[in-house]
Amino acid sequence: MSLQEVFYPRAVAVIGSVAEGKLGYVLVRRLLEGGFKHIYAVNLKAQGVDQVSGFRSVQEINAAVDLAVIVSPAATVKSVMEDCGRAGVKAAVVITSGFAEAGNATGEEELKQMAQHYGIRFVGPNCAGILNMHHNLVVTLEALPPKGSITLVSQSGAVGGLVMSAARERGLGFSKFISYGNGADISVIELLRYFQDDPETRVVALYIENMKDGRVFIKTLQELTQEKPVVVIKSGRTGTGQRAALSHTGSMAGSDAVYDAALRESGALRVESIEEMLDLCQGFACLPPPKGRRLLIVTNSGGPGVMAADKAEEVGLEVAEPGPGLKEKLGAFLPSHAGMRNPVDLTVEGTAESYRRILVEALQEYDAALALYVGTPYLEAMPYAASIVEAAKESRKPVAASLAVGSDIPQSLQLLQEHGMPNFTSGERAVRVLGRMADYEKYRAGLRPLPPVPAALGSLPGEGPLLEPEAMQWLKENGLAVPEFCFAASRGEAVDSCRRLGYPVVMKVVSPEIIHKSDHGGVVLDIDGDTVAGEAFDRIREAARDKDFRGVVIYPMLKGGREVLLGLSRDPQFGPVVVFGLGGIYTEVLQDIALRVAPVDYDRAMEMIHSLKAFPLLKGIRGQKPADLKALADTMARFSRLPFLYPEVQEVDLNPVFVFPEGLVIGDARVICRRRSD
Repeated sequence: MSLQEVFYPRAVAVIGSVAEGKLGYVLVRRLLEGGFKHIYAVNLKAQGVDQVSGFRSVQEINAAVDLAVIVSPAATVKSVMEDCGRAGVKAAVVITSGFAEAGNATGEEELKQMAQHYGIRFVGPNCAGILNMHHNLVVTLEALPPKGSITLVSQSGAVGGLVMSAARERGLGFSKFISYGNGADISVIELLRYFQDDPETRVVALYIENMKDGRVFIKTLQELTQEKPVVVIKSGRTGTGQRAALSHTGSMAGSDAVYDAALRESGALRVESIEEMLDLCQGFACLPPPKGRRLLIVTNSGGPGVMAADKAEEVGLEVAEPGPGLKEKLGAFLPSHAGMRNPVDLTVEGTAESYRRILVEALQEYDAALALYVGTPYLEAMPYAASIVEAAKESRKPVAASLAVGSDIPQSLQLLQEHGMPNFTSGERAVRVLGRMADYEKYRAGLRPLPPVPAALGSLPGEGPLLEPEAMQWLKENGLAVPEFCFAASRGEAVDSCRRLGYPVVMKVVSPEIIHKSDHGGVVLDIDGDTVAGEAFDRIREAARDKDFRGVVIYPMLKGGREVLLGLSRDPQFGPVVVFGLGGIYTEVLQDIALRVAPVDYDRAMEMIHSLKAFPLLKGIRGQKPADLKALADTMARFSRLPFLYPEVQEVDLNPVFVFPEGLVIGDARVICRRRSD
């Protein structure tokens, strides 16, 4: 069964009490008010509502029912689902709460098994229902927006209600809404796949708190964003927010940084607030896509124009001056005191016709425009609104409007709305939308599927924790550059090894109980002779006297090069992720890292390198030779494959990695593994 029966049912049964004030009563009334025709009420009293007939069970209804809406107590939902199955119902919306989110995972599993037995697909439990404005289907208690082309998929019913309430105030139209709650059966991934092919959906808004299968989520989003923009609010950015999300949904929350990377990889546009979500949805629903990043700003007030220009550059739009040809065209009809550098400032004397002509002429050269109009309380704004609408239609390019103040502002904004043109409360919000729309076009043009996951090779060496000498040998065997090194268990072996490697050398403690070696006096640098080597071994052994001391590992001293770090870990939702940043002392001080879902290929690795704020340090400044970025990107790509080749790998830290003008070498390695016996 597809989800057609969920969103386009021929008949709906509302199951639960329909006494006045009860959820069942309200839902029946909303279906009636929405214009839905075939409705039945099912409850123990066989009570109906107005012209809606009541029945004791779905099986008593002498007609086919496609969708059951269940609001009966949690203890009854399983038997209600069985009644629906016996009656041939194929879809259900379980609004009732009291399942996994309340600690009743067993009850939720029993409900799922009953539905599977009868082939019923269901939304919920613990959800706020669904809405299809194109089918008069109102199965939710939330606010109703106008009919339009935006679809909202929300894990939280309350957030969905807030979004639709705010949309109604804007006159912003929605196609569908679904609150999937616990997602016990129909998941967010299945919903996203459905809306990819839904002709009534132009843009998808998504609110999520957690995700059960992160890699499938990425693939699904990538496929969807090739067709339609997806605007996402992912809550739980902070530790407090993650705890709240856990208590709300009863599911494990992953790292927010990983979600952020996954959403970027998918081409979805993450926002932080409902206001920003609606701004962006409004832009996508109402404006044609920008084909580039060149923006013209036309205004009758200098200050707001400058503020909009500042925001435009901040979001990566090009606020370039008009070319000579365009300046000549504008100069032919603009007064001499008008500013023509972009923003084009008409001053308070700017006419509605000037707005129209500027926009029409400029949009032959620019990719998008912002029309700012700040009037006075005693003058009409309607002529300006009409001119902006006319210019937008003629140019067929995105024109965002920001009209404020005027004797007829409500009527002027109504005119914009009737012609499908969004009005933003500030120029800054308008250009932020245009910037994100341009980002989406760039994402869509360059989206690539995740690199294929390699097949596992085998197990890690040894049986216990992987110590540094073993880790270095393992990295070498997997094609990563490590320095020459020796392991020594005694003082004599240490001195002989130092002499063989050639002074100066560095000596490090080897102990499964010591992770941060420097903090425990377990690192000695610049050892330049046999006597110093023996003393260094003694000092390290003494510092580790209360630990499981295995010996020392010795390397040649590495000089020069830029220090970077590479890290691998496993996220609960998305699996292996790779981290890159500056190494050494910069790691914790600057907090400048790039993170991607693994594996990454060479091109993605290079993008990670370039994304660092500190990238100029790698590229070379003040006469420094650039670091070997090609070798670094190749190493990152190889490194990111390790947790797939060796499933026992839990975490890997390489810090520092020394990147030279030619080549690189790993200076330190820490590997945490999850053995099969764990």
